[in-house]
Amino acid sequence: MTALADNKALSGANPRDELVNHLPALRAFALSLTRDGASADDLVQDTIVKAWTNIEKFQPGTNLRAWLFTILRNTFYSARRKTRREVSDSDGIHAARQATRPEHDGRLAMNDFKAALLQLPDEQREALILVGGSGFSYEEAAAMTGVAVGTVKSRANRGRRRLAELLHMAEGEELDMTDASTLAVMAVNHPVSR
Repeated sequence: MTALADNKALSGANPRDELVNHLPALRAFALSLTRDGASADDLVQDTIVKAWTNIEKFQPGTNLRAWLFTILRNTFYSARRKTRREVSDSDGIHAARQATRPEHDGRLAMNDFKAALLQLPDEQREALILVGGSGFSYEEAAAMTGVAVGTVKSRANRGRRRLAELLHMAEGEELDMTDASTLAVMAVNHPVSR
């Protein structure tokens, strides 16, 4: 029986009941396109799901096999166009280079940092902001605050240690933030310019 005669014989039945009759032909067509058994099976499955969910678009009395083949073909080429835009990254190297930190993590860390900074004594907070956050040398910070260079160094060091305690950081652990000023405040002593 030809496909046309087969379609006419089944034209009175529900098209959903006829889908199974076309599976071997669909699989053969899918194999010719994909050249891989597993991919062909996936393609046929996608085709049947699309046909099943859109069966109301099929016009009774027309060639169901041709309609199914069209769905299969369109599904195959749509997937192919999509994969052309994708980058194969089985080892994750490309993804690692493209990854960015979620913004909310930075905001949460910044909020914790601000709260901890506000808990410091005024002198330590001032020393950290001048030396770390604003980038002044210890000598410049000492001149601005009217104290000795050693006093500024001491205040900055005590402020860093206290911030680390308040942020529950282990010794040697670095603050995981992207804000340059905040990182500078937490950085180990800047070299003294002479």
